[in-house]
Amino acid sequence: MSADTAAERKKIPSAKENKNQERFVYQDDEVIEKPFNWGEFTRLFSYMKPYAKQLLPIVIVMMILGTITKLTVPYLTSLAIDKAIAPAEGSPSLKLLYWIAGGILLLYIIQWAAATYRIKYTNIIGQRVIYDLRTDLFKHIQKLSFSFFDKRPAGSVMVRITNDINSLQDLFTNGVVNLMIDCVQLVGIMIILLFINWKLGLAVILTVPVMFLISTKLRVRIRRAWQDVRMKNSRINSHLNESIQGIRVTQAYTQEDENMKFFDQMNATSRKSWNRASTMNQAFGPLIEITGGVGSLILFWYGAFLIQSGELTIGLLVAFANYVGNFWDPINRLGQMYNQLLVAMASSERIFEFMDEEPGIADKPNAVPIPSIKGDIKFEYIVFEYEKGRQALKGIDLDVKAGQSIALVGHTGSGKSTIINLLSRFYDVTDGKLTIDGYDIRDVTIRSLRSQIGIVLQDTFIFSGTIRDNIRFGRLDATDEEVEAAAKAVNAHEFIVKLPGGYDTEVEERGNVLSMGQRQLLSFARALLADPRILILDEATASIDTETELKIQEALKVLLKGRTSFMVAHRLSTIRNADNIIVLDHGEIKEQGNHQQLIQQKGIYNGLIEAQFRFL
Repeated sequence: MSADTAAERKKIPSAKENKNQERFVYQDDEVIEKPFNWGEFTRLFSYMKPYAKQLLPIVIVMMILGTITKLTVPYLTSLAIDKAIAPAEGSPSLKLLYWIAGGILLLYIIQWAAATYRIKYTNIIGQRVIYDLRTDLFKHIQKLSFSFFDKRPAGSVMVRITNDINSLQDLFTNGVVNLMIDCVQLVGIMIILLFINWKLGLAVILTVPVMFLISTKLRVRIRRAWQDVRMKNSRINSHLNESIQGIRVTQAYTQEDENMKFFDQMNATSRKSWNRASTMNQAFGPLIEITGGVGSLILFWYGAFLIQSGELTIGLLVAFANYVGNFWDPINRLGQMYNQLLVAMASSERIFEFMDEEPGIADKPNAVPIPSIKGDIKFEYIVFEYEKGRQALKGIDLDVKAGQSIALVGHTGSGKSTIINLLSRFYDVTDGKLTIDGYDIRDVTIRSLRSQIGIVLQDTFIFSGTIRDNIRFGRLDATDEEVEAAAKAVNAHEFIVKLPGGYDTEVEERGNVLSMGQRQLLSFARALLADPRILILDEATASIDTETELKIQEALKVLLKGRTSFMVAHRLSTIRNADNIIVLDHGEIKEQGNHQQLIQQKGIYNGLIEAQFRFL
């Protein structure tokens, strides 16, 4: 569990205080207080633009064809009543009734075919839009700096790419086209109603403004409710991710019950949040039903009066009733569509919040690719702050020549990892200048810089896939022979060939089927294959047993040859042969020199050596 998340958990009250739990949220999960703005709405739907010319004409044609056929059926029904079943003059006509019935059947077939093709193409458009949106979001997140991820749990980031984007699928596959159909249908019905009898048409349509006036009162509350639902889901995902990653710690300390209580609190809050939003959502249905009922009362009361006065026929009243029935259906769907749009906008706000996040570390407009690195590195009075006013490095001056091996030692929090983070430009210096071969690293492209720097971490990440693929991650175009040569060079080949599938053995996420030492050997092979000009080893031998360490020491001779290297190590036996050992304390360089020189100084380094041997 991260320190930030652990601290956050402390804020969650006990079950007795659960009623106040909603006040405590992750930093990035505060409800986004923005007004509904058409600019963001337009931005969301701009993702449909690339497919507009290709597929939308077909969808629009099918939509219009389906709407026309649907609106024609009630009129044919009125003709069947007034002309074939109960004509004002003459006798009923069975032949005419058959013709009208046949025409209605044909219209239903056309309507079915149009709907089938419309749904097919709207689904194609919708899925392509979701694909583009998800791709853009993932691509953008990959560019964001470490400072972005420092402030957010992994689950909170995952929910934006999965849940929030998935919630837009219905909007793009059905919602948009259904909105267009309902609007066209409403306009068509209103025109037909006014054409049949403008008095009765106005009497019925006058109930619509009342419905919209009442429904708009719920708009802000519904939108905030769905934002709250997304926020609660994000917290659950964050906790699930943390729980899975830390399951060994949870079980080792028998904290399963406490973990379950914590999850139950969040789960209950999420359920209540969903119920609250869903209740508001369902308020539209009864509202439409009541309004529709009032309209029907007006229709039959006033319609009966018009029939008695001779202004309306029975067939036209039946047609009128059918049109009014078709009128309330799209009104109801538009109410639901509005709710769906509110849900989508709550998700899109969270998606675009990430997409609008500017990378803290980015290429300058005039940045140039750095040429092939020799490895001369200068730290010129480097000052760095993770947070304003709290200096992690305080005026670091260091001159490293190409090919030198530099060891960074010191107590936890002394600034060792900060130095290598700045070197890889995961963060930018607050003050001072860091150059490689004379180039200020802020003036060169990030890709050209990092492609020539290799990093081996203590907690080596192993991806799902084969052993071969994990080594090849260092250089994707490497041949099988080069992969195996790198493994042999770092003494990993011996254990790999003993695995059931050799180099083609499938490993699960994080390489749980491998020992810590084996994972470290794979990371060394990966780094060697990448052939970086600058190599960083961040506690790379901390989890390796003595026998494996001897193999690593031999591998390091191959790995470090001709490269500038930085080694962070608590096990000081691994850095005896470093050209220059830098002793850090509270962000400052206190001592530097080779092993023998520092031992003779009888300073901090000598004290660290004696402390380690004392506990051996």
